[in-house]
Amino acid sequence: MPKPNSLKSIFFALGANLAIFIAKLGAALFTGSGSLLAEAIHSLADTGNQLLLLWGLKLSRRPPTPKHPLGHGKAIFFWSFIVALLLFSMGGMFSIYEGFYKLKHPKTISYPFLALGVLLFSLLAEGISLIGCLKEINKVRKNQTLLTWFKKTRQSELLVVFGEDSAAIIGLTFAFLAIVLSIITQNPFYDALGSILIGILLIVIALAIGSEVYELLIGQGVEPEIKEKIIELLEKQPEIKQVLNLITLQLGPNVMVAVKAKMNFKKSALELVNDINQCEQILKKHFPQVKWIFFEPDIKK
Repeated sequence: MPKPNSLKSIFFALGANLAIFIAKLGAALFTGSGSLLAEAIHSLADTGNQLLLLWGLKLSRRPPTPKHPLGHGKAIFFWSFIVALLLFSMGGMFSIYEGFYKLKHPKTISYPFLALGVLLFSLLAEGISLIGCLKEINKVRKNQTLLTWFKKTRQSELLVVFGEDSAAIIGLTFAFLAIVLSIITQNPFYDALGSILIGILLIVIALAIGSEVYELLIGQGVEPEIKEKIIELLEKQPEIKQVLNLITLQLGPNVMVAVKAKMNFKKSALELVNDINQCEQILKKHFPQVKWIFFEPDIKK
């Protein structure tokens, strides 16, 4: 199975969001559009978020130390959670604030067609970024729906990029429709409403991302399907009679596995140790993400 390239997805999103932020900010200042300014802040937050994800990936790849014997893999979960908080605060809360400010201090949009042009450019750039992200997601999601993959994935950085890109596409659509309605009705109310809706959208997406990353942060095992495949592989080995218990822990890109198994009878402790080592080698060969294995031979009680 091909492995998704999270780094490629992050760089796609980083380039797109930086270009979009510059275009949106210039157009927002020129036109006075609240929806466009909210979208500019959203893109700025997303740009910073991609940098935080890159930093998190770098930290997660540090080798184990005496202080962190199982490595630093969960660093990416922490920084993904920080990104969700920033999306909630910088993106969602600011957009809602800007929308209510525009409701109290309405201002007609200047050069609205410039704003629409920038939004169309932004939709194109975000669409390219989302397609790149989906290409990596499709390597692993098989027949699952995107919602199912979102709930089951253990790659928090890819989850964040997908959530941000999806929010951006929907938010840009809100902003576009809000400005069109403002043009048709000559009423800036719709522009302000668009900003509020974008803020609500970002908060919902941020809470969804935060909830999923929280599960990983406090300690989550591998996907149930992978756990079943690990048990199935182990029980196929002639050295093992039955797997009594299996515990897994997702540590960033790596996995820790603890096995309690009933072994086939051996005459000596050396034979038993050799059998265990053989099973560990086979497990790591079939599941390269498994970096640590704690194997305990036992009898069924």
